[in-house]
Amino acid sequence: MITHEESKGRAPGADRRWTELLDSYRRARAAAAVCGGERAAVERSAALGHELALGAPAPVAAALFDPVAGLGAAGESDGWVGPLWEVVAARQPWAVLAGLKLPEPVRTLMAHTRVLLGEDLTGGRPAVPRPLGAPGAGGDPGAGQALPPAVPLVLLPWEQAGWEAVDRVTAYRADGAATPHFPLPDSREGLGPTRLPEPGPPLPGPEQPATAALRGLCGWLDARCLRGTAPQAAALLAPAALRAEATAGYLPFAAAYPALVRAGSGAGAYGRSGGAARGRLAVWQALAAMADPAGHCTLAELLALVARLRCFTWCEPADEVWHLHLALEDPATGLAWAVSGCDYD
Repeated sequence: MITHEESKGRAPGADRRWTELLDSYRRARAAAAVCGGERAAVERSAALGHELALGAPAPVAAALFDPVAGLGAAGESDGWVGPLWEVVAARQPWAVLAGLKLPEPVRTLMAHTRVLLGEDLTGGRPAVPRPLGAPGAGGDPGAGQALPPAVPLVLLPWEQAGWEAVDRVTAYRADGAATPHFPLPDSREGLGPTRLPEPGPPLPGPEQPATAALRGLCGWLDARCLRGTAPQAAALLAPAALRAEATAGYLPFAAAYPALVRAGSGAGAYGRSGGAARGRLAVWQALAAMADPAGHCTLAELLALVARLRCFTWCEPADEVWHLHLALEDPATGLAWAVSGCDYD
């Protein structure tokens, strides 16, 4: 595991009234939106929003997202070194967040942030958001894409095994953030010399939804699909020079899961994380598409897929910090996917 740190800005003034700071944020964001559009609004209000999200009492921090503020309201993409909704959710338990007035997509993302941090929200408490994929739920990770079955509001064992709770979500400070990063593979331990087979042809016809979902985890990944084994899929994306002797090997899906979630958050050498909850939901979406390209798989079918997946990883000479090389084989369908890429500082 590698921790990527960003350091910026100033600490909040202890003598500043938070409600006044909220008003200043709303005025600044709205003015920037009028003059330069949404992108300018996000950029020019980001540091002030971070200060509020990190330090203000929970009701004031939640008011950042209140649509009554119009152009002065923060959205899901607003943030400085991370999305504002994740800054708020990382410091407040669900018992506090559940009672706040929040837009449904923001509430859903905050709930899944708390789930990643180890909370179990399945106890039937009031105000728990409907899981992504439930009828009428907010937070669709991609317009026009099939939703996965209801993503559980508790981490399943294979979601917990590969990392510690404190490493799943960015740790925010007044002057920046520290994001634990999970390259794949993170070392050569457990891998060995492997001759990769000749790559088979990519699957003909329209692109599989799972291929698009894997490629869409972040901007520096490519993905392919074929009918064959995980090593054959890996050979589609691994450099040709590695085929004679690659450093590679199999690993359980639980060991690959943290890297996929971090990639799904959009983090990279030059891009800040879009939030670990987004990464979790994006991985579930990809798994659902692998289990049923038509987008109608049940939770039981998705879990059965995870249990039977054969996962294969390999090293490449250009690997530095931001890299992910993974092939996933479903022996039940005979399909295998490879997802691979590197990003550089």
